[in-house]
Amino acid sequence: MSALVRLFGVDPGLRFTGWGVIESEGNRLRHLADGVIATDADTPVPERLRVLHDALAELLAAWLPDEAAVEETYVNRNGAATLKLGYARGVALLAPALRGIPVTEYGAKAVKRAVVGTGAADKEQVAMMVRRLLPGATLRRADASDALAVAICHAHHRATKSRWVAA
Repeated sequence: MSALVRLFGVDPGLRFTGWGVIESEGNRLRHLADGVIATDADTPVPERLRVLHDALAELLAAWLPDEAAVEETYVNRNGAATLKLGYARGVALLAPALRGIPVTEYGAKAVKRAVVGTGAADKEQVAMMVRRLLPGATLRRADASDALAVAICHAHHRATKSRWVAA
């Protein structure tokens, strides 16, 4: 029997960062919480990063996850937007690391494959499967759905890895 593990998923963004908390025991998943951290676009970037860090630190202290998973940054045509996303992603990686929580990163295609079965799934398909896999998830924004999808992806990868280690 697999041990119960609490996972914290993050879909980083400077404007909206999605977060979600699930518990995983073997192939069973349970939704605990999800939401979005929003920052004001009119506020200087360093202040927005502080707001993001403080909110993540508060959530990590409240939910006490065993592990965290963060979606990797994709590069788009707008270099400035990609750079700002990278800043937010850095904070999302740092916040759990400062608490001694192991952090794993997953690309968007890996997350979609783990949740929907195809790396080409759209956001609506991901949200539908997250709702099916985690009844009770609020999913107020796609960012929260994506964060829960990252946590689900991590749960699946952990289960697969532990089966190989145990064999």
